[in-house]
Amino acid sequence: MNTKKITTIGILCAMAVVINVLVHFPMVPAVSFLSYDPKDIVIVIGGFIYGPMVSLLMSGITSVLELMYRGGTILDVVMNMVSTCAFACTAAFIYKKLHTKKGALIGLVSGVICTVIMMVIWNYIVTPIYYGMPREAVIAMMVPGIIPFNLLKSGLNAGITLFLYKPVVSALRYTNLVDKKEGSENKYLGFLILGLFICATVIFAVMAIQGII
Repeated sequence: MNTKKITTIGILCAMAVVINVLVHFPMVPAVSFLSYDPKDIVIVIGGFIYGPMVSLLMSGITSVLELMYRGGTILDVVMNMVSTCAFACTAAFIYKKLHTKKGALIGLVSGVICTVIMMVIWNYIVTPIYYGMPREAVIAMMVPGIIPFNLLKSGLNAGITLFLYKPVVSALRYTNLVDKKEGSENKYLGFLILGLFICATVIFAVMAIQGII
């Protein structure tokens, strides 16, 4: 790994941590202990540029840093990494294999689906241990809380990624931190519109669940 790549990954990790500190809120009242986490947006962009292993590396770095400034246990780090990797690594892996606009869309959709499935499994395993509650109680939270939360969170992150990827990569290229061949897939207006539509849909859904509208 060359110095330029290390520097870029460091900058992206710093961006992920900063937005995670600034933007952190519950989305679904049934699971108010789960909060929206925007750092996956930056981590999947890093994966789109350099591949899924970089998403894995960034996930580990940011999860450990979050433990330091927000507190928690090793289980928090594990759940953080599982959630982030399910989304970002899946999307980056597919995009690496199919380096087209279609590949990016398939990757992000697959990342959303993978996140929901993995977090159902991992919450079933870990949540009873972490909160000392019976597994029956966790099962009861799946449909009204855990599933919609992860669907909304990862869906919002996918939508934001669609219209942030090109500006972020363009800025990194402008500063010569990213070579032109890396992350060079051009996005089109349809991507921006789709991203905005997804984000608006998720925001309205969250507002409806919260009883705001």
